[in-house]
Amino acid sequence: MVAQAYRARKPKASPLWQCLSRHFDDFLAGYEERYQPRYGYLRPIIPEVVNKFLDCGDLERGFARVRCEHCRHEYLLAFSCKGRWFCPSCHQKKVQLFGALLTETILFPVPHRHFTFTIPKMLRPYFRFDRDLLKALCRIAHECLLEFMRTTVSLPDGLPGLVMAIHTFGEYLDFHPHLHALVADGLFVREGLFHVLPEVSLKPVEELFRARVITFLVEQGLLPTDRAQMLRGWLHSGFNVHRSRRVLPEEREDLERLAQYIIRNPFSVEKMQVNHPGGSIIYQSDMSEKIHRNFEVFSPCDFIAAITQHIPDKSFQLVRYYGWYSNKMRGQRDKQAAETAQAAGKAVEVIDVSAHKPRRIPSAKWRELIKKVWEADPLLCPICSREMHIVALIDDREVIGRILRHLGLWDQGVRVTPATGPPRQTVIEPWLDDPFPDYDTEPVTIHANG
Repeated sequence: MVAQAYRARKPKASPLWQCLSRHFDDFLAGYEERYQPRYGYLRPIIPEVVNKFLDCGDLERGFARVRCEHCRHEYLLAFSCKGRWFCPSCHQKKVQLFGALLTETILFPVPHRHFTFTIPKMLRPYFRFDRDLLKALCRIAHECLLEFMRTTVSLPDGLPGLVMAIHTFGEYLDFHPHLHALVADGLFVREGLFHVLPEVSLKPVEELFRARVITFLVEQGLLPTDRAQMLRGWLHSGFNVHRSRRVLPEEREDLERLAQYIIRNPFSVEKMQVNHPGGSIIYQSDMSEKIHRNFEVFSPCDFIAAITQHIPDKSFQLVRYYGWYSNKMRGQRDKQAAETAQAAGKAVEVIDVSAHKPRRIPSAKWRELIKKVWEADPLLCPICSREMHIVALIDDREVIGRILRHLGLWDQGVRVTPATGPPRQTVIEPWLDDPFPDYDTEPVTIHANG
């Protein structure tokens, strides 16, 4: 498919941007009284992420100049916030990239399944107020799968391969911690063989998962013993382990879609509708058996509270790799392959799954990846279809103002301020450190005189 010239978005036209720019100050002012009892203290990451989102795609916060040397067409591309798990535009880039990289560089050519691990509603508050417990939930899920697979296949040293993602959100933005995982449907052994798991019931995994989670929460002093006994005795306790059909290696598109699905954004702007007058937010989704409708209505501040609770704390990793797909194992395989090749003086001949060598995509290929996942080329001149080049990165406030005033683009729109502390200095991250160039704003044409 021939790449098309990229058509940029208009960030301030988004109902999400408008809701936050108009109501975030009110949300902050009323947080302690209205939201702290339910959501806990205001985490510093929330105003930080929201402020960056409101700057995303804003030319007044800095931009790149992109020029075609052939026809002299030039336009400005604003810096993006690079925000994950909140900014719909920036996170969608990460979703697309993650899907491509996972299928090309991590997953081996063996069958996989999509697993979900869920816990009862009565246990969710423990995880809301202590996000570190989510790490333990991942560890327990991995250990349960490991024991189940090793017992089923009779391979005490076999290694599973799984990529696990933490979700904290439900269909209507409520706090609903659960796990999604792409799991190799069997066990790897260090000799380079893969043993496929037979078709067996998941009931033992579910029972083990329930027992381990309950025991963990009791040991942490969080779950009273009487409530633990009640959960152990319930036939339908709310614990659930589910798996999809087997996805074969040749079903690459399905694997890529699953990879994208497990790290999707907690909310969708496409599901938002602003109800005028009053500005209430109607959020549409699938039919809910609980509320018997396919939408929920929020006040602007309630909507902000609902979506910001899912912002992960800084440095908290929502995606984790285990077993054969762990960073440690991948590093060991790379090192062993390099040492063997050096000793032999030629390419190493391998067999079975060990013949699959994940392709390392060098930085020079990022533009090709962009064209592949977006079907658009950020450096294709829309006038003459020639190659365009980045000629300057502008992040000096005074220079930005002069250029935008000259072009009639100096807007000085409504901004929000952090809840505490001094005014935040705008920090522009190095533009070229992102595998996706920051072509996130409406292109502004500059008419060259020569």
